[in-house]
Formats: sequence, C-alpha cells, structure tokens
Amino acid sequence: MSKVSLEGQVAVVTGAARGVGELLARKLSARGAKVALVGLEPDELKQVAGRLHTEAEAWHADVTDHDAMARVAQEVKERFGKVDIVVANAGVANGGPFVESDPDAWRRVIEVNLIGSAVTGRAFLPVLMESRGYLLQIASLAAITPAPMMTAYCASKSGVEAYAHCLRAEVGYKGVKVGVGYLSWTDTDMVRGADENDVMRELRQRLPWPSNKTYPLGPAVDRIVAGIERRSSHVYAQWWLRGMQGIRGYLPGVIGSVGQREMRRFEPRLSSVSTGLVGAGGSADEQARTGG
Repeated sequence: MSKVSLEGQVAVVTGAARGVGELLARKLSARGAKVALVGLEPDELKQVAGRLHTEAEAWHADVTDHDAMARVAQEVKERFGKVDIVVANAGVANGGPFVESDPDAWRRVIEVNLIGSAVTGRAFLPVLMESRGYLLQIASLAAITPAPMMTAYCASKSGVEAYAHCLRAEVGYKGVKVGVGYLSWTDTDMVRGADENDVMRELRQRLPWPSNKTYPLGPAVDRIVAGIERRSSHVYAQWWLRGMQGIRGYLPGVIGSVGQREMRRFEPRLSSVSTGLVGAGGSADEQARTGG
C-alpha cells in the first residue's frame, strides 16, 4: 500500500497529554503534520504543543461531551482550514474483580473508551468527509482476547473495534478510510499504573509469551505512524498482534480455563487490588470530573 505524505496534513489526536497520544503528536509533527491536541490536561497539552516542530494548538475537552467535541471540530477546522487525520486515542482503565469493582470507575472506562470514541467520530466525520481523510481508532490486544479482572477495558476495546469496523463500511464510499490500531502492553503511565498492584502485575507476567512483556513506546508509535501514512485498515503496534487475529476464536475458551486457575490462586490477595482508574491519565480524568 502506498504511503501518503504527512507534510501539510492536519492531524487531531485525542488523549494527547501523555503516553501514546503525546509521542504520536510529536512523531506526526516531525513528518510535517500540523497537530491539534485534545485532552483534559490543558497545561500539559500546551507544553506538548510548544515542543512540536510544526503549527500546533491544544484544546481542553472531555471526549464524552458531544457539544464540547463538536465545538473542537469546528474550531480546529477554522484554525487550520481542514482536518485530514483523526486519531481517537483517549482512554482510561481500571482493574480488579468485577463483583468488587467501583461502579463509577467501571462505567467511566466504557464512557471514555467507547462512547468518547463515538463522540469523537461523530464530531469529526463531517470534516473528514470534506478532506477524504482517515480516522484511526485505537483499540488494544484487549479487543482480541478477554482477560480476567479487565472486564470494563476489554468490553470497551471490543466495542470500539466493532464500532470502527462498522463505520468503515458506512463511510468508505465517501472517501473516508477507517483504521483500527492494536497495542499490547506498552510502556505508558496506564500500564505502569496497573503494574503498581502486585496481583495485576503478577497475573500479567503469567500470560504466555509474547503477551507477558511490556513493549517500548517508541517502536509501537513508529508502527502507528506508518499505519497512518498508509491509511491502513489494521495497524499493529507490536509485530505479533497480526497473528493473534487468526487464533482469536479459540482465546475465550483458553482464557476461561486458565483464568479460573489463576483467579483461584490469587483469591487470597484480590482484596488488595485497587478498583479505581489507574495511572496518571486516570487521575487526571478523576480530577477533571470532580474538580479535585
């Protein structure tokens, strides 16, 4: 598939204050794209914008707020004249047994990851149709395989994968390409936050290779950038994720059996697992909503 030059293109990245979104914004800018950064941390977003090589501006908005995101889409077009690329990257996570999970945190994971992605698409698809652009929906290995103590995250990422596949069929004839990006455990604040709990870290380390490793952020984002340049339907941030597609039908049965064994083993320690949002991004989301 041929590459599209990013020089002079306008890219929108949600969840751009840190992690995948922040580094993606930097790498898109290094290739000549103008970047609109969207997120809940205005000071951090402005700092990111100030470090970019090209024109950039930050917008403070909650991706679950339709009115706010519609305003952002209008203002980004007014500022840059067009929108060529939208990366729906904003996401949060929680962990722990579902029965003991914090209902508000569980719901928030679904709201940000799934509803927020749909709100982002609804806001920006009209301008992407004008430019015959590209929407990249960030999903996860969690969309391919279930995992115990990750019910909200797996449900949300399975949801955005299905949503993006449906959307591709709807808008392709209008010239808009839609891609789904898959990442395994990658060295971000979210993953480091989950690893702060001994049980979650040990459970992950007992996964079969290569899904038990944490992968460096830089190469993962490089692969995402390459997918954006190719307007790819599927973008794999780690090489082996492509192969997981062929065996995904078997994974619920395997995880169901192995997961029961592991949960029984960890049961005496499950009460130590925090059920709130994890990592710095989770903290920022809570602070933005509560004003704390």
